[in-house]
Amino acid sequence: MQNSGLLDPFPLWTLLPITIAIALVAVEVGFRAARYRKQRTADEPEAPSAGMVGATLGLLAFMLAFTFGLAGTRFEARRQLVQTEANAISTTYLRADLLPEPMHTDIQALLKEYVDKRLAGTDPAKIAESISKSEEIQKRLWAQAVLAVQKEKSVVTSLFSQSVNQLIELHSQRITAALRSRIPAAIWIGLYLVLILAMAAVGYQEGIASKRRSIAVITLVCGFSIVMFLIADLDRPGQGYLQINHEAMMDVKKVMQ
Repeated sequence: MQNSGLLDPFPLWTLLPITIAIALVAVEVGFRAARYRKQRTADEPEAPSAGMVGATLGLLAFMLAFTFGLAGTRFEARRQLVQTEANAISTTYLRADLLPEPMHTDIQALLKEYVDKRLAGTDPAKIAESISKSEEIQKRLWAQAVLAVQKEKSVVTSLFSQSVNQLIELHSQRITAALRSRIPAAIWIGLYLVLILAMAAVGYQEGIASKRRSIAVITLVCGFSIVMFLIADLDRPGQGYLQINHEAMMDVKKVMQ
């Protein structure tokens, strides 16, 4: 059900130290390459390499900004879908009041169960089960809507069937946004390759300019690594530290009770 991302095999908490380690190794390789070249060529110019370092870091910053914006947009879309779906469930629940018994009671009971399954789906271990149960409840709700329209074609039954149809559509959109819309593997590969090249260039420039490694490089490495970690967190709905607030869905449950 869920599309597997390139970094999914790694627990989220390990990505930050792994990224920092990769960047530091690239810096060290660049530094050693510069020291080796300086020993063999005494007139290595500093200015051209400094310009290339700035350009490479700018390229990395641009790619990080683009990917962060992409992940942030999808995160906001998931947040909006929770609110929209909560409103749709609430509307369907209220319109069920206009239907005759026992249809009215049966439909509202199904909607209460549907909300419970939606809230249970926030647990990564229960996502597949929650989706399966939710789709089963949707089929039963649609069967009730069809039955209501067959018994009496009126404005009430038409509005109710539209609410159920919207509920089903929002479920499909939520699944797509939460589980299937992930950052492509090619972008992750490109990010890490540019990170390695940029950090190697920083190390090379450092080796050309001085004989000692600067502690400031660690700050640069940690800064870029933290941004990449946040992007990975945004790309893992239901698993990371940045989570969607489901308070709107919990409010609907309180109203139903």
